[in-house]
Amino acid sequence: MKLIWLLSTVFSLFFTTGCRSQQKQAALKPAKDSIYSSGDTSAGGTGKYYFGREIAHVMGPAGSAWLDRESRPQEENTALAIAKMNLSPSAVVADIGAGTGYYSFKLSEKVPEGKVYAVEIQDEMIAALKERKAVLRNRNVEIIKGSPMSPNLPDRSADLIVMVDVYHELEYPHEMLQSIKKALKKDGRLLLIEYRGEDPAVRIKPLHKTTIAQLNKELSANGFSLYYKGDFMPIQHFLLYEKK
Repeated sequence: MKLIWLLSTVFSLFFTTGCRSQQKQAALKPAKDSIYSSGDTSAGGTGKYYFGREIAHVMGPAGSAWLDRESRPQEENTALAIAKMNLSPSAVVADIGAGTGYYSFKLSEKVPEGKVYAVEIQDEMIAALKERKAVLRNRNVEIIKGSPMSPNLPDRSADLIVMVDVYHELEYPHEMLQSIKKALKKDGRLLLIEYRGEDPAVRIKPLHKTTIAQLNKELSANGFSLYYKGDFMPIQHFLLYEKK
């Protein structure tokens, strides 16, 4: 009887431990991985699709100089884009995919009593952000290491979350958008600035451009609705979304 009890106890412990291990492994996987599909891989693409759109590879540190090019203010009218955000001096803004901080530190000047979260997943970009922050002696930009599935922002912390030419590169757009929803305040909004996919005259690689119809489809599926569409930028969409 003791032998049977011992074997039963060992089996029970093994089974419980195995189940816990499987549960732990499952928790590390994307909750909605089945919503993505695989297909042909385009130049600069990942071969991973979301609502029929191939996700682009993330631009690496090698392209960081392009973010700070002298022609950018004229080509993209970045000053007008920031002005149209209508930020109060005490607003809390998150710049996801901040890169070298081109937008982050300009936004920080608009919210002297608030804060800007500069979110990045690439260590080289984080180093560039820290260097820029030190040079500028900036006090209201907080640099955060994000992940492919989350910006790692505090819950209900942001009045506005901005992604400038970033959304099309998100490896897990569903998971990221769900995390963004949690990070936004009750009346918080999400701003996407993306190169116009409808316009063949915009000389940007196809996978780095998006259409309003595609963005609305993906955002709607994640609990967002289009609140404002700005048509004032030369080559980009200015799309402000609110939580449904």
